[in-house]
Amino acid sequence: MENEALPTVGKDNFDLLINEAHKEHFSKSKYIWDLKPNENSVFINKILTLNTNEKVCFILDSIKKIHQYNYGKNSYSTDDPEYQLSVILQSFKRYLLKTKLELSDEHISSIYTSFITHKKYYHHSGIFAWPIGLLINQIERQAKGKPVSEHCLALIKEMKIKLAENTYYLNEKEKIKLVEKLDLIAFNSSNTSGKVKPTYFIAEDDFGKFANEFINNSPAEEQNIWFKLVALSHKASGTKPSKKYIEDGTKLYKELGDAKFKKIINSLMEFIVKSKEREIHGVNNYNGIDYPYTAYEFISRTNLDMMKGFVWLCVNFYDKVTLFTIASLAERAYRKIPGVGPAAAGLGNACLYVLSETRGLDGIGHLSRLKLGIKQNNTRKTIDDYLLAAAKNLGITIAEIEELSVDDFDLVNNKKNIEFGEYTAWLEIIANGKTNISWYKKDGNIQKSLPNAVKENYVDKLKKLKSLTKQIEINITAQKNRIDRMFKMDRKLTWDKFDKSYFSHGLISFLAKKLIWSFTENGRTIECIWIDGTWRNNNNEVEHVNSENTIVRLWHPVKSSVIEIKKWRNYLEEKLIQQPIKQAFREIYLLTDAEINTRMYSNRMAAHILKQHQFNSLANLRGWKYSLLGAFDDGRFNEAASISIPESGLKAEFWINEVNAENAHNDTGIWNYISTDQVRFISEPDNETVLLINIPPIVFSEIMRDVDLFVGVASVGNDPTWSDTGGIPAYRDYWQSYSFGDLSEVAKTRKEVLQKLLPKLKIAANALIQEKFLIVKGRIRTYKIHIGSTNILMEPNDEYLCIVPDRSKPANDNLFLPFEGDTALSVIISKAFLLVEDDKITDSTITRQINRK
Repeated sequence: MENEALPTVGKDNFDLLINEAHKEHFSKSKYIWDLKPNENSVFINKILTLNTNEKVCFILDSIKKIHQYNYGKNSYSTDDPEYQLSVILQSFKRYLLKTKLELSDEHISSIYTSFITHKKYYHHSGIFAWPIGLLINQIERQAKGKPVSEHCLALIKEMKIKLAENTYYLNEKEKIKLVEKLDLIAFNSSNTSGKVKPTYFIAEDDFGKFANEFINNSPAEEQNIWFKLVALSHKASGTKPSKKYIEDGTKLYKELGDAKFKKIINSLMEFIVKSKEREIHGVNNYNGIDYPYTAYEFISRTNLDMMKGFVWLCVNFYDKVTLFTIASLAERAYRKIPGVGPAAAGLGNACLYVLSETRGLDGIGHLSRLKLGIKQNNTRKTIDDYLLAAAKNLGITIAEIEELSVDDFDLVNNKKNIEFGEYTAWLEIIANGKTNISWYKKDGNIQKSLPNAVKENYVDKLKKLKSLTKQIEINITAQKNRIDRMFKMDRKLTWDKFDKSYFSHGLISFLAKKLIWSFTENGRTIECIWIDGTWRNNNNEVEHVNSENTIVRLWHPVKSSVIEIKKWRNYLEEKLIQQPIKQAFREIYLLTDAEINTRMYSNRMAAHILKQHQFNSLANLRGWKYSLLGAFDDGRFNEAASISIPESGLKAEFWINEVNAENAHNDTGIWNYISTDQVRFISEPDNETVLLINIPPIVFSEIMRDVDLFVGVASVGNDPTWSDTGGIPAYRDYWQSYSFGDLSEVAKTRKEVLQKLLPKLKIAANALIQEKFLIVKGRIRTYKIHIGSTNILMEPNDEYLCIVPDRSKPANDNLFLPFEGDTALSVIISKAFLLVEDDKITDSTITRQINRK
């Protein structure tokens, strides 16, 4: 019987076959979901061998039976024989529709009509519950190379109308692609002469309108090429392009010319980079009750997926402008939209792929920079994988490839001159993330502003100059963060590598020459900084350190005595050197007796209450991996933020617990607050906990510094409004104790700087430092500003004063600080200047508190 053809096509024969297939499947498996048609002998030998007419009859009969088995049922059981038969029929039907069938118009019409007239499930009916996409593929196959009949064209028109309706089963992207496919079938049917079908970006959003307007305004011969390129982009799927996709796309854009294609694609990418999501407010009505909601609209997923295809085609480009634009697009793509997540993760992944594959190291340099700012753990892992692959390919480490890939932008000593006819622009780095452009005439006279002749005659060149300054500003900030994270590595450099990648590097030398470096040669180690064109120690003595046998490290204060650290601090203040990162004033964390006793873990930073989202942002910024804890069961019993230190073969863990009190989670189910626990170190090779006493001092100090930073910034104790706005009542005591408790190591450093700074301030006569407070004598009351949390108490009864600082306005830009980045110090000074003249305060929320009796 196995190889015999069916004598007739009818319900009884199909029933026998399906029951036989059911029996065979359950003789091998307990579960219906394990069914695979191509592994079922009944399907292979008795159904797949039917002729086309019989297969169509089988498909039609399957649709009817699925309708009979399922319609009218509110629930389903996998033990229900009818449900099991329904699953088998669905699977066999789909498989047949994927095969090559020679369908007539009548066959197609019958299947389509059956889709429309039968309900698959209880609540939903119509075409979209069925595999309409597979039927359209069959129509496309039948129409290939020949005109489509009027009957079929009418059917296509009807399908398009149905697809345009609001449906449950198809998302917008799927519907749009199916409509495009139907349009192409109809177009090709009446245009067999090789004419190109007009193909556009599909969704009618602002980006789609912008891109399509450009296509419509292109010359006719170019327009056809763009139609083909856009049609190709419809096929962009998956995480990476196929070799054929790149070959086909490259052949097309070569017809336009590389320069023209790049210019247009850069403009499309820049449009997305500058695009902002739009907030939409609406109301859903359910059972007569209105439920307001807020949603966000960005560029449609369909158009973003199509742009992914265009980004892939940039894989052969390596010019700085295109790579910078792709990197900027990646940043925009991974930026989160409230309630949605990353704006366009697929597009971002395409950008990372292109940056990793492009010729040279510029793309790798952008990846290294992006890794510092992207928050998603899976994306950072992808970047790490690309960096590791590139490093292995060159036979070097990731740290080395990150150093080699830093663009110097042709700067010399942080400067560059660019000719604009009779004028010269001098571009110079003046601070972290800041550049300045000065204009000079040929005779050397400086111009007060941008010359009109340059504005009028060099529009494109000026645009490039603006882009260059932006790239330099972004990169100098990224490199500052990279160097700051180098402390954990305790990286050793030969003199040649140090000279090339730091000291003489056009960009990084701006940072490197303000840092203290440790030089070791023949067993002798000295610490120096570059001043007045020479290397000098903290006694201001000139040192000669440029030997090829010299080993160079970033100096870390944990390796020096207290006396040496103070000498460096005094020296920097005397020379008015502002370091781009905390180095001489860097906090040091040494093992305590308690940590020696606990042996395996530190509780130094335990029992703090942090704002979880703020902690998550900080942890990611410092290179830690962390997943937000939610008020749902995701299989985790505890959580730890972690960071790997490959150079030491270690991983540090900072354990976290959710604060499950007062239902304190946001609308998406993520806990608002977390409590901190112990810090541990794990050996990466064997995953064993390491004794704290065996952790290298620099590694231990840097990890504890990170953790102290997390607590110091994200603690609810830093929020002056937390107690007044509710917070969590059960944790009010913590807020009080942290807000006005002992100073952390960061706050101790802040206090030391403040002690030297205070005598130079206008408020010096009305302020003094007393233990953990800056005491400010106002005209109405006296105030105690906590040097750690920046919160305020008012004398005489230590009444709390709530002031929310405006962080956008620094207290005084002219104040010299020996390092950048302590926002809390600026907040303290700002509050002190405000309160010393408390009789002039006009903000009623503040005066009401001050004048309260």
